[in-house]
Amino acid sequence: MPKNPFKWLYPGMKVKRWFFTSLLGVVIVGVGAVLSSNEYEFVSVLGVVWILCGMILIVMGMSKMIVSLLTLFLPKGERELVNILYQKRYLERGPKIVTIGGGHGLSHLIFGLKEYTSNITAIVTVADSGGSSGRLREEFNIVAPGDIRNCLVALADAPALMGELFQFRFSKDSELKGHNFGNLFLTAMVQLTDGDFERAVKETSKVLAIRGKVVPATVSNIHLIAEYSDGTKMEGEARIPSKGVAIDRLSLTDEDAYPTSDALAAIEDADIIILGPGSLYTSIIPNLIIKGMSDAIAKASAFKIYVCNVMTQKGETTGYSASDHVKAIVKHSNSKVIDACLINNATAPENTLDRYQFEESFPVKADIEKIREMGCRVVATDLLGVTDYVQHDSSKLNRALIRLIEANRVIKR
Repeated sequence: MPKNPFKWLYPGMKVKRWFFTSLLGVVIVGVGAVLSSNEYEFVSVLGVVWILCGMILIVMGMSKMIVSLLTLFLPKGERELVNILYQKRYLERGPKIVTIGGGHGLSHLIFGLKEYTSNITAIVTVADSGGSSGRLREEFNIVAPGDIRNCLVALADAPALMGELFQFRFSKDSELKGHNFGNLFLTAMVQLTDGDFERAVKETSKVLAIRGKVVPATVSNIHLIAEYSDGTKMEGEARIPSKGVAIDRLSLTDEDAYPTSDALAAIEDADIIILGPGSLYTSIIPNLIIKGMSDAIAKASAFKIYVCNVMTQKGETTGYSASDHVKAIVKHSNSKVIDACLINNATAPENTLDRYQFEESFPVKADIEKIREMGCRVVATDLLGVTDYVQHDSSKLNRALIRLIEANRVIKR
């Protein structure tokens, strides 16, 4: 509270001009009220006009004065105010979207979608066993934090530096080499919350002021088991692609692992459910084989979309077409988890594919008719982004998703 209340009337505050505008409006309404009670019809009509003009001045003056006062309190001024109003009024009226997956594909997807709706729930796989996540989960007996961290940063409304801090990776010369600060932060938060990983994620969400929710698919400390076409098996998400043999089926070390209650609640309440993009066997399917997850998705009234990868992945989807991706998902869940499939049909320049041939990775064939025969709607369009890598272009993907969403759901703003 300022010591001198008249400071609000200092020049340049943009308060007194609108205060006096409102005051003038009150006077004009008063004059109009007197005139409108006159016995002469012309004078009475003129009074009504004065009342209307006065009310316009009152509303305009009061609204402008409120904006001026709020601008004084907001460090970034009117632009920040507009952003806040946009988020609260427009984004909160957006559809309830649930995204399911993991890896960089999921975090890139929700980074774009948060400009369309703030009602996003990212359900994230926790079966990662490599890198910083793998080391931390083995040492502290927690679920993998890496993909959770990426999604938290993607949805963050905190300053950019905070996001950079959470993604900071310690150098090789440090005893913490290879660890992300965000992974360490989540691990510490788990210890502070007495081992409650869900609560740790929620508290970290507050620190980053995220737009939406990030929830782990399960809090059971699961590992993936791949059974290959030759009958052999391999355990561990990071090791699965190394076999070089086609994957027949995926399972979990803990067959009784169950989805988190937040994940199930979000699925039940969703308008849209999006699977992918991401590694088929190590990011998407691990969520679907958690007991009860696929059934919840199938029963949900949401419109369900699968976003197919643009390139195959060695050791996971070698030789796979788009329909092969869909078949694998259905095999590990059921046919009701996909209503529509969004696939790329643009061709990447030959020179950009050279490095992928060395990695035995090739463009995913858009075999549209085979997918339609499976009862899925297909939207095939240019989703390609070509830089150093051939991947989804975030802008193209988001535009295609929004068109598909609004063509199949009545979205009220």
